[in-house]
Amino acid sequence: MKKMYRTDIDGMRAFAVISVILFHLGLLPNGYLGVDIFFVISGYLITGIIYNEVKENRFSIFSFYERRIRRIIPLVLFTTVSALITGIIFMSPNDLNVLSQNVLASNFSMFNIFMYITSNDYWAVSNEYNPMMHMWSLGIEEQFYLLYPFIFLILKGNKQKFIFPLLIFLTFISLALFYYSNDVSAKFYLLQYRFFELSSGGIAAIYFSKWELNKKQVKKSKIILFSMIIIIFIIIQFNIIPDNDTKIIVITFLSIGVLTIGKYHFNDNKLYKLIFSNTIISSLGKISFSLYLWHQIVFAFARYSFNLHINSIESIFLSFIIIITLSVFTYFFVENPLRNKQFIETKNVYKVVSLSFIIIVSASFYIYKINGRVKDFPQLNITKSLVPRLYNNFDIVNNSPALYNDRIKVLDKPFKKNNNLKVLIIGNSFARDFANILLETKLKESIELSYFDPWKADITTELINRTYNADYIFYSSDIPTNKIMFDILISKFKIDIYKVWVVGLKNFGINNGVYYNSTKESFGCDTIRTSIRKDIWKSNQELRLIWNDRYIDLIENIIDSKKNVPVFTKDCKFISHDTRHLTIFGALFFSDILEERLKDIIKEKNL
Repeated sequence: MKKMYRTDIDGMRAFAVISVILFHLGLLPNGYLGVDIFFVISGYLITGIIYNEVKENRFSIFSFYERRIRRIIPLVLFTTVSALITGIIFMSPNDLNVLSQNVLASNFSMFNIFMYITSNDYWAVSNEYNPMMHMWSLGIEEQFYLLYPFIFLILKGNKQKFIFPLLIFLTFISLALFYYSNDVSAKFYLLQYRFFELSSGGIAAIYFSKWELNKKQVKKSKIILFSMIIIIFIIIQFNIIPDNDTKIIVITFLSIGVLTIGKYHFNDNKLYKLIFSNTIISSLGKISFSLYLWHQIVFAFARYSFNLHINSIESIFLSFIIIITLSVFTYFFVENPLRNKQFIETKNVYKVVSLSFIIIVSASFYIYKINGRVKDFPQLNITKSLVPRLYNNFDIVNNSPALYNDRIKVLDKPFKKNNNLKVLIIGNSFARDFANILLETKLKESIELSYFDPWKADITTELINRTYNADYIFYSSDIPTNKIMFDILISKFKIDIYKVWVVGLKNFGINNGVYYNSTKESFGCDTIRTSIRKDIWKSNQELRLIWNDRYIDLIENIIDSKKNVPVFTKDCKFISHDTRHLTIFGALFFSDILEERLKDIIKEKNL
């Protein structure tokens, strides 16, 4: 007997995706838990299908992969190429370069791993401008779909009795890893920590498929069902559970409860139908995959190109209209046609998918190779005709952005025995920025500069020698400098405190996209300002109090009363290409501001 289609599951999908969308608008504190509901639903449905096929001795791993390819890959390819094309039109080279990497990772079903390696922090504000940010969850699902069917392939036939206990065993391992691990990023992004959400849905599909409730039990189960729904709503709306791990585990098991009990009520109970089976929410559930893939792309480019913050009713409404329109289009013209075997044969699906994959991956790889320099970019003095020679990601020597900051690394060597003043700069990429500022001043003729990265080298030997020989020591990092730590280092290395200065923090907002897209002419560029991040401002103020006259404040001479800082120089060149690090124009900008202060610190010879 054919099972009745469960419209309530479509409703649950709609609830999950709407929660995520509202979260990405900053309107629902725990809306990200919608992803966890998605995981449970996916595990529940996929396991139910595969397990029934195994019981009926008709399971084929090739058929499973074919269904997943038809369901997922075409839409992923379509949305990622749409994001890439939009990025080419609107994005700055640095951001387009990052987007090309994200598209590559997404199309290889590895975006979650890519984010774990490169970003770690999903909650970072800068991710709001990343069109691919949400693809991490799809990466987890795709990896799950790749590995999961082998359990059923290996244990089919006479061994199928071991499927259920094996799933329980693997689920407990995953749950234990998730609960007891201290690696927050790994728990968020990697499959082994998320497996229990998908597999527990699968366990429920197998275990409760054998259950049948009588009328009296069905009637009583309504109370449990609606109680669970209310609790889910409360958890997603309010921070009643402070611990994130606990939230995820609770939402996982509540979702299982709604899935298993809801099958007795989706077709009869009016209130339950009103919540999850009404026409509107079921329709949104049907296009939920498209809604999920499109929403962050639309939000990111809206923020990037038109409005840093989507916070007005008009902008939110317009964004929703665009998302729904795109989702309806791709549902009817991409998802449905390519899922339909009668519309397109499997071999033709593979041809379309393979050709599209090769084109998109090749284009993304080329954009990455040329560092996002696909067109003239006057704000950074970039000319497209120079791309093959100057902007090659695999040619560090001729890669302009990498060269300017990384060129300082060649100065990571002991001081020579000469008469120049010895200047030691310690720190990470922020220290290299300061070195560039110093080298853009007239002081460069009378100093010998040595750079040391304490995170990359042996501090206890080489650093001692350089600090002893240095006349002046500057420390700079994006990590706020703790004076207690410095006092220990100074004591340990016997450093004279009077030759140590700490270089201040710097920040130029969250993203340059809006300024790039709204500023095509040079007139008045130096009047365009952006808000400095509040945490940077606070840390900068604290560091000024700690270090006093030994603090070189990069912010104080450029910030106004509204805590805004300039984006461009007078010549309409970006001070920072990524809001954190300096361009050559930014270094020149600060060298003019700081030259007199630096002359006071570094007493030039022959003056």
